[in-house]
This record gives sequence, structure tokens and C-alpha cells, in this order.
Amino acid sequence: MDCSSHRKNIAVILVLASYSSSFNSSAYAQEHELVEEVVVTGSRRQARSVFESAAPIDVIGGDEFRNQGASDMTTLIRNAVPSYNVNAQPVSDAATVVRPANLRGLAADHTLVLVNSKRRHRAAVITWLGNGVNDGAQGADISVIPSIALKQVEVLRDGAAAQYGSDAIAGVINFVLKDHTDGGEVEIKYGQHTQEIEQLYSVSANLGAPFTANGFVNVSAEYGASDATDRSVQRNDAAQLIAAGNTQVADPAQTWGDPEIMDDLKTFFNMGLSISDTTQFYAFGNYAAKEVEGGFFFRNPDTREGVYSSGTDDDGNVLRLVADITGDMSGNCPQNLQSSDSAGLAAVIGDPNCFVFNEILAGGFTPSFGAKTEDVSLISGLRGTADSGLAWEISTGFGYNDADFFLKDTVNASLGAKTPTRFDPGAYTQLEKNINIDISYPLPVAALASKLNLAGGFEWRDEQFEITLGEQASWEVGPLASQGFSAASNGFPGFSPLAAGQWSRSNIAFYVDLEADITNNWLLAGALRWEDFDDFGTTTNGKLASRVRVNEQVALRGSYSTGFRAPTPGQSNAFNVSTEINVANNTLENNGTIPSTSAVAALRGGKPLDPEESTNYSFGAVIQFADLNITVDYFDITLEERLGMSQNFTLTDEEKAALIDAGVSGANSLNNFRFFTNGIETNTSGIDVVATYSLDSSWGVSDIHFAYNQTKTSVEDYTPGIIEQTRIMELEQALPDTRWNLSVTHSVGPWRWVARYSYFDDWYDSEDQLSYNGYGLWDVETAYAHTPLGLNIVLGVNNLTDNTPDENPNAVGFGNRYSQWAPGGSNGRFVYLRLIYDF
Repeated sequence: MDCSSHRKNIAVILVLASYSSSFNSSAYAQEHELVEEVVVTGSRRQARSVFESAAPIDVIGGDEFRNQGASDMTTLIRNAVPSYNVNAQPVSDAATVVRPANLRGLAADHTLVLVNSKRRHRAAVITWLGNGVNDGAQGADISVIPSIALKQVEVLRDGAAAQYGSDAIAGVINFVLKDHTDGGEVEIKYGQHTQEIEQLYSVSANLGAPFTANGFVNVSAEYGASDATDRSVQRNDAAQLIAAGNTQVADPAQTWGDPEIMDDLKTFFNMGLSISDTTQFYAFGNYAAKEVEGGFFFRNPDTREGVYSSGTDDDGNVLRLVADITGDMSGNCPQNLQSSDSAGLAAVIGDPNCFVFNEILAGGFTPSFGAKTEDVSLISGLRGTADSGLAWEISTGFGYNDADFFLKDTVNASLGAKTPTRFDPGAYTQLEKNINIDISYPLPVAALASKLNLAGGFEWRDEQFEITLGEQASWEVGPLASQGFSAASNGFPGFSPLAAGQWSRSNIAFYVDLEADITNNWLLAGALRWEDFDDFGTTTNGKLASRVRVNEQVALRGSYSTGFRAPTPGQSNAFNVSTEINVANNTLENNGTIPSTSAVAALRGGKPLDPEESTNYSFGAVIQFADLNITVDYFDITLEERLGMSQNFTLTDEEKAALIDAGVSGANSLNNFRFFTNGIETNTSGIDVVATYSLDSSWGVSDIHFAYNQTKTSVEDYTPGIIEQTRIMELEQALPDTRWNLSVTHSVGPWRWVARYSYFDDWYDSEDQLSYNGYGLWDVETAYAHTPLGLNIVLGVNNLTDNTPDENPNAVGFGNRYSQWAPGGSNGRFVYLRLIYDF
């Protein structure tokens, strides 16, 4: 099918193109110093100032990361770019392993991630629980990038699919690696939260060195770990059990907070070599590994269906789930035993013909879930220039991400007393391969104020997603399943032989772009991109951008573009089962996600997925007065065929049987199912304001930075019967409408002080079914530089006033004192010390 035939009336002059290190920079840097205002993202012409670009670009220098206490890359960027949102994922299945992030109010996989201008592979993890906005998203894992490896980060806040291809609907984040040829730094960081004394530490280093006389190699590494945090209260049901004399129940029975991160290793290398005066070789890549572990919901030893309970009788009394283990059902085990009958429970425990899980797990249980992850990438290429001015580049690359899941402190209830309590449910693996060919030529045109930059290229990309088979006990349907006991590992069923598999998708793309100064004060640029995917066909997208200088102080800029995002092989084929809160009756239930093409999904409107299609408008102004710089940009993004999760559909017994036949582990204990769908059209619009001011006085130098973002999403259309109102509320209200921050850095002599205030507006939590008020955080830092020794001593506090979001008034239900989607976190004050040695 041609999914963009309605766009083909777009003119051939359409925009800005992807940053390519090939044409715009030398093989390697000759100086340590970085002029942070100069970028190449968004244009294939020579590097230009941020304020001369035709689209809004944030530049985050390496020093800005050095002025923060956070160690996770997603949090570091959130503190610098207000239209970028990220939060903790306390009880969120695989989203706990790779936290989703949002640019301009869209999902995590609506932002394209680059490293040194090359497409970064996505993570294997699919965000099954992401507060609606991110449900089903599969984006890149930027937490594997050590901040010490970065020269700068360039955030293009504009639609860019015509320049870069799939995913660049909200914008592009380009991580530029350090490339200096000598010297380096070592940093030791230690910090702790003051409420519960949870600790974090990391040791990192960067080293630059010559690579023969004509090149460089730059290597970075970081190793660290962080404790899990706990901001929960004891659940009512657990407190009642303890009060009734059950001494096996933990306090708290369930924790809410950040996951524990262990053995967090991040490495990157970057190298370049001049083969001749006109040709260079380059390569860069990474290896990263870590283990992440978080908690699940508490399983009550009286009421958890499928393990401890068989449901309720006609009078509403909870009934105990009792198994007959005689083999011929001759044990006469009671089937109407009420959970409140302690004497009856004792009698069952004493009967060798009967079994209840209270025998081995008297206090209930809270599963722990996590993954061991590995991330690898390698990109290499050749680039050069001809005497005519023609620039060319050929590059290849691959990326690999693997999440090997584990689950412990849980059961496969259908196996009865023989169940293990630790499971290997299998793994998700993502593998991507790329080949790119690019050319660029500056063509003299007499009628123009500059040369017309002509660029074009070809890309081949292959994307593969794999589900690895789990151990048998994690998906097995045991002998007690016929008596109502849930099958598969409770909390996260393992991947069965029929669910496991490997799926791939390849595509090719051709692009062309033009850019020139029409007059000395008028820049015009355009790009056109055609792509062909082997699973859903072709798409053609374009962009037109312009910048007009009104006078020496003011310039206007704007763009129009169409874009797309292709569904990933993982989104088209993955199975998953999640335990979620049923907000209607305040209980837990098992909800499955199945492929949209499965027979069961087809009965409820499921069908093959189409790509998302977007239309982006933006316009803004750049204002410069001496040391004061201001940019104001408005954006409007209409997203048709938006991909996301359907509502939950209640399963019939026949559908459960069909899902079991299709290989969905634990389908006998599923309450509901859902699937991916293109059933939504949204409009996201907003405004970004960025202002910087530098003041140099006898008291030192003060740099002031203010950034403001307001974003609003509205659901314009949706498919009734497949999309429900809760999903609409999540898309419209789950992220703060407004975010802003103000930071001041003051330096005098060897001393430096930083103060930053960040504000997050209201947000909606669909699991709590509550809207929470906005709140703000103060971060402060002081540093002393002993230049002769090359030593910097840094002491800082994040959230100086120990501020936390509003408490959940219903916290005793599931123990979550705060909303798990709190945009600024809920851990309270964090104090840190950093020692940095430069050489």
C-alpha cells in the first residue's frame, strides 16, 4: 500500500536535513575548547550558530552535565530541556528497566536518537505500562550513555522525519561524543537520599589520545550502582493481616520507588583517522551492561485469586482456593471454605490430601522483577571531499540491545507445592543494521546570496526483534490449573514455545535536500524523503523551513513538514501479561497484550498495523540584544493513525482457550486482553521560550538561563469500542501542561555556584484516577577548582527543600504514598559529593 499518496502534491523543496559529521567537521578536533553555540544538527551545510538555525535547537554542553548531581542521562536532559519529560517507573513491568521519556508531549518513540549523527538503535524493552502516553512505546535507551563521554547534546525541537526517517516526529536528540586528542578527566561521585539513606555511587573516566600522527581515539567508561528507594505506606489489607496475628506479612508489604540498579557499566569509544588529505576513516561504539530490579504488587494470602482464593460466593464471602492433590480427586477437599475461617484453614493444612498456598507462603508474597541488560553498537565509515567540492560518505553500523528478564519471590500456582520461586521468563532482543551513502555539493548560483547546497543519499535499514523462550516452569500449565490455580509465573508469565520467535523488517530510503541563502537575510531550505518498508509499503515525506532576519536584533523562522513513524516488529508481534489495578473495584487483575493480527484480537477490531502520519507546523522568533538572547517558538503537531494500546476487553472462556492455543502464557488466569491499534488522532501544540543572559562584573560572571514549555494534547478523533475514555484522559492530561526552569551559574576566581528551580505543572494518574497539583524543586551546587592540581571539589543538593508531590489520599489501598508518574520524582532531598580530576 502507499500510505502517503495524499501527500504527493507537496513540492520538491522541503527541509533541512540530518546532521552528518561527514561533511561539516574535520576528522577530529584539534582543540579541547568547544564553542557550544555552534551546531550542525538540522543542516548539511557548514556549522552554524544556534540562533542562525531555521528550527529551534537546544545545545547542552558537557560542562552543563558536570553541573548536575544526577547520573541517569534521561534526568540530566530533563533538567536542561523543559519540553522533555521523564519520571520513575516503580511498578511498571519492563518500563522499570528502560524508563520512557517524552519530548513535546509525545511518546518515547516519537523522538529519534542519534549518536554522532547516526541513528541509535532502539531498546528491546516495550513500555507496556507508561501512564497511557507511553503505553506500547519502544524507544532508545539513552541511560547507557555516560555523560563524561559527551562533548555536547543537540536537541532539535522540530518535526524531522523528512530529514532522518521514522520516529523523528517530535524531534531529534543528537549525542556528540568527545574527540580531543590528549588529556582527560576522572570523576568520583557519591550521593544519598536523606529520607531513607539510599545511596548512589559512580566512578567515570575519559581519555583522549593520538591515533598515529593523523588521528585520535577517545575512550570513556563509567561504573556505578544505586539503591532502590521506598516511599510507600503500609497497605490496609496487610496491616489488617498483621493485626489479626499473621506475623509473616512484611511491613511494608509492597514498596514504591526507584528500582535498584546494580553493576551499571557504560563504555564508549570515538576515533578518527585521516587516510589522506581528502579522506578520513571514523568509528565509534559502545558496550553497556547492568542489572535492574524492582517490585510488583503484594499478593494477599486471603484474597489473591488463582493462588489463595477461588473468588466469592453468592453472599460476597471470599472463598479459599483449596487443591485436591490425591490425583483422583478423592480427597474431599472443601470448595466453599471462607477465607475468614481460620479453623477450617488449619484443618486443610493438616490434611495431606489437600493443599493451600498458605502452607508455604503464609504471609502472601510480593514478586520482584527485573532484567540483566546488554547494549552494544559499532558504527564505522569513510568520508571525503573531491577537488570539485563534492563531499561523500559511506557508513555501516549495527546496534544490539538485550533484556534478559528474571522474576523471583513468586510462584506458578498451577504447580502447587512443587513450584519454584525464581523464574527465567525469557528475554527480548533488538538487533538493527544500517548502511548509509550520502553526498553533498555546494552549487554556485548567481541569483542567490550563497551557494545552493545540494545533498542526497540512500539508506538501508534492517530491524529484528526476538522473544527468547522462557524456562518451562515460567509458562507451564501445571496439574492444578484445572482446579482454578493460575498457570505460569505469577506477575510476569514466561514466554512459551508458541510466543517465542523472531521477526524482522527492512526498508530502503532515498532523500534529497536543498538549502541556500536567497538573500543575505533570507534562508530557505527543503527536503524530500521516500521510504519503502517490506511490511506495509511506501511513504513520502517532506519539509520546508525558512529564516528571515528582520534586523540585527530580530529574526523570524518557521517550518512545515509531514512525518511518519513505522510500527516496530516488536509492537506487531510481542505478547505480554501485566498485573494491573482495576480502578473500578480496587483489585488486581491480569491483563494480556496480544498481536493485533491474532484471531482473538480480530474479533474485537484488531488488524495489521499502519504507520503513524504527522503534520508539523512551527514558527518563532530569535531576539538578540548584546548579552541577552531569547527564542520563542510555537509548534503544532497533528498525528493521525496514532499507535497505542486498545482498551481492555473481557475474555470469554472460548477466547481464553484460543489464547492458550496461540501460546499466550497464563491465559487461563487472564481477566482481559488488549492489542496495538491505530485508532486515535491527536493534536499537540505548545510554545517554547528559551532565554539566556550573561553578566560580567567585578563580582564575577553570572550566566542566567530560563526555559519555559507549555504543551497541550487533545484527542481529535478515535475509534469507539476500541479506545476508551481513560485512554483519552491519559493522552490529554498525563503529562504536565507547563514546565519551566530557571538556573543561575555564578563564577568568581576558583569558585562556582549553581542554583536551579524547576517547576512541573499538574498531571493525571490513571491508576489512582486522580489529578495531582504541580510542584517545584530547588537544586544548588558549589564547586572549588584547584587549578595547579587539576582537582575540582563539588558539593551539591538536589531538591534542597526536600519537597515532594501531593500525597495520594487513597495510599493505603495499594501503598503508593505518591503518584508513580510524578514528573519530578518523589524521593525527596538528595545530597552528593563529586571529585573531578582533569589532566
